[in-house]
Formats: sequence, C-alpha cells, structure tokens
Amino acid sequence: MKPAYSFIVPVYNRPVEVDELLDSLAKQTFNNFEILIIEDGSNLRCDEIVKKYEFTLKIFYFFKENSGQGFSRNYGFERANSNYFIQLDSDAIVPEDYLEIVDNQINTRKLDAFGGPDKAHESFTDIQKAINYSMTSFFTTGGIRGKAKNAGGQFHPRSFNFGISRAVFEKTKGYLWTRKAEDIEFSIRILAAGFKVELIEEAFIYHKRRTSFSQFFKQLEFFGRGRINLAKTFPNELKIVHYFPLFFLIGILSLPILLLLNKTLFNVGLSTFLVYFVCIFYDSYKESKSIKVAFLSIIACFIQLSAYGLGFIKEKVGL
Repeated sequence: MKPAYSFIVPVYNRPVEVDELLDSLAKQTFNNFEILIIEDGSNLRCDEIVKKYEFTLKIFYFFKENSGQGFSRNYGFERANSNYFIQLDSDAIVPEDYLEIVDNQINTRKLDAFGGPDKAHESFTDIQKAINYSMTSFFTTGGIRGKAKNAGGQFHPRSFNFGISRAVFEKTKGYLWTRKAEDIEFSIRILAAGFKVELIEEAFIYHKRRTSFSQFFKQLEFFGRGRINLAKTFPNELKIVHYFPLFFLIGILSLPILLLLNKTLFNVGLSTFLVYFVCIFYDSYKESKSIKVAFLSIIACFIQLSAYGLGFIKEKVGL
C-alpha cells in the first residue's frame, strides 16, 4: 500500500537522537507512513539504529556526501513514495497523535503545506527546558515562532516541523540555498507560488535543540546571521522585531559606559533589565514549576538575544 505520508529526516552525527525519534514514530496512532533517514556524510552513522526498527516501521536509510540539511531534504523528497512529505529534525520526539492531527487538519483545511510549533518534553534536561523556553517565549523573538503570523507577516514554517505536498516540491524544486535561513527562504517561495500554507497549532513536536549553552550560543549567532542573509534577497522580511536582539545587545554593552558617564541613565537602564529578567523568571517558573529552570531561562534568554544580536552585526558588516 502506498504510504499517505513520508517523514524526511536529515541526520548528521546524532545516532542517539535518531533512536528516540524512531521510538516515538513507532507509537503513532495513524500508521500509514514511511520514514526516510538521510545520513548527511556523518562520521557517527545511525544505520545500526535504523535496523532496530526495520520490522516495526516502514523505513529507508540513505547515506550520502555532506551537503547540508536543505539539500539532504531534497534528496529525501526525490526518493519518497507518498504525496505528502513531513520534515523533522533528528532531535525531535513526536507525540503519539501527531500524524492523526496532521492528517485531519490537512484534509479538512486543504493545506498544501503546514508548520507546527515545538515544546519541551518532561524528559529534557533543565538546560534544554530553559533553552526551549527562550526559543518560544513571548519575552524574546522566540515568541513569533509557531504563531499564525511571524513578526507581523505571513506564517513561515520552520524545518524542524514542516510539511509540504508533492505538488509543492515539484513546483518549487525544494531547497535552493546552502546559505543560512534556507527554510524561511523556501517558505517564502511556497507562499509566492500561491500555495495554501498554515500553522497547525495542535501538531507540535518535542524539540531537544542544543544540550549546552555554548552550543546554543553558536546556533543563535548563526540565526542572527541568517536573518541578515535573508534580508539581502528579501528586504521586506527584516521587521522591527528582528532588531530587538540588537537593541538588547547594545543596551547591555552600554551599561558600563553609562556607569562612568551618567549614573542616572545607568540606574534607569539597569532597572529596566532587572524588571525584564524578573518577568522572564516569573513566566518560566509559571510554565515549568521549577526555580532552577526559571533561573536557567534568564541565562538562556540572555544568550539567545546577545548571540542573535552579535550574529546580526557580524553578517551586516561582513565579519
């Protein structure tokens, strides 16, 4: 029987995460699907992990030279057997009713493409929960992710939870960039081609992201660069909200100077940041019920905004 959906999962040196992802997919209540694992030139291959599931899942494993996530997804699209492709990152854990929800919403709303939000799983470490908070919070630019409209514009699905029809792939030719923000660029072209793209808010996944603050810093600096890189081709995609991390970074760096030059302004600036961080602590605690996660969320938000702002500046000036 032809599968209704194809999960496309690019992988690079993450066999343990693939095991967790496949375990969650094996528990789906809607089971008419296949999985394509695209090993993108990894040194730590996951082929042995895939073999564990070959009798419980319809799964295909491919190894190819490294080309980046976008082109690896294209590789999967070209080899998929269904008419609808769902892209997941390898560090995802999928709720049991995820595909049942997706199938219902796609058919009810007649969607050519969709995106879904992400959440933190109870098994995540405290740092991972804090990072997830910073990437989804109203108090950071993460607050525009997983919303019906992103930053005042149209909704742009992100590649960690992103579905497209075969017709979309055939029309757009999939990912065309090896540069930063390739998933947003792809989303823009899908919308420009006239396809119906919407958020399925109930179709969330648990997204592990980075496991340390140093990794998180590097990732967010990359994202900041990506936003400027995207604006070089699509100037209208650079909204005022995207400048918030830059303003945050400038404000933080200005405090020592204000302390020397104008203590009144220093006190105002310091008080503003303290109130902001107290709001983050309270909001994170309300969500996580953990003082430790709430405290770590302050650090995660600080890193997110500072690193994004730094990447923003670097890409802007060509560093």
